[in-house]
Amino acid sequence: MMTSSNTPLHSADTPSTHCRTERDATNWSSDKLKSLLLGLSVENEEGTCEVTEVSKLEGEASINNRKGKLIFFYEWNLKAAWTGKSKSGVNYKGTFEVPNLSDENDMEDLDISVSLNKDEPETPLTNLMKTKGAEKVREALGSYVEFLKTEFTQGMILPTANGVAKPQSTSQSKAKLDKTQISSSGSTTAPVNTGVKIPTCKFSIRETFLTSPADLYRVFLNQEMVQAFTHAPATVDGERGGKFRLLEGNVFGEFTELVPDEKIIMKWRYNNWPCEHYATITMTFLDRSSETELKVECRGVPESEEERTKEGWKRYYFEAIKQTFGYGARLF
Repeated sequence: MMTSSNTPLHSADTPSTHCRTERDATNWSSDKLKSLLLGLSVENEEGTCEVTEVSKLEGEASINNRKGKLIFFYEWNLKAAWTGKSKSGVNYKGTFEVPNLSDENDMEDLDISVSLNKDEPETPLTNLMKTKGAEKVREALGSYVEFLKTEFTQGMILPTANGVAKPQSTSQSKAKLDKTQISSSGSTTAPVNTGVKIPTCKFSIRETFLTSPADLYRVFLNQEMVQAFTHAPATVDGERGGKFRLLEGNVFGEFTELVPDEKIIMKWRYNNWPCEHYATITMTFLDRSSETELKVECRGVPESEEERTKEGWKRYYFEAIKQTFGYGARLF
């Protein structure tokens, strides 16, 4: 999904020194912006609003290495669609635009223009999108900038003035990421997609829950229950071929096979894995009389993400489900 370019975006800025390289981040940025914005939702006593489509995404992004320093350039003009649903069940449609996402503007200076579609009746949900919605959009775009400076640059070797190469450090920037994001759970970030096949691994985790297979199976497919144990808005279409997005958009995928009360198979990924790379997760629900043993088999997980994925499942799924629904049982 990524291409590389040796042509500077601004030739007037080209320094005379030979210590200069450039990486094109345009395609990567396009994918990242969409993944961060799609499924973003807010709610209040009037109803809920959700970003459903990124209809326009024009711009470019690149990273220049000049004399051992990384210079980030990005400039985007985007438009997205949102849908609202009132507490009484009435649906509304609208859009928002961000014309000036660039390295020259602070996040606080972004213009986020929210509007209701033509011929739609007035609704308080418009104000919800203009306030909480705009704030969420701003946070998502801020995350994009942080990911650009951490995930995309990982492993870049920076020639220094004295000729000694050193890898780009990402720890300080990464520490700024929102602590609620699953991607900040404490391990290394996955390599970006460079068109090279990445090494993967497989592993399985077992856990026991004090509930029936039917009840536990429903926890993973019911949107309200997923929102309950993740403590955040989520999108879950609990049918074969249905898509899901949870944990602030940091986890998403698709249900590929469902055997009621027995098995769930899904394509699953963190949003900072290489573009279009999914693991295959097979969840098997085994009836153990008064308990249910859940076996989770993970295949195709990037090797560098093995420990983070294991810990993520234990913390954000197993422990959270037990605490939320009272299904606590012993660990294997």
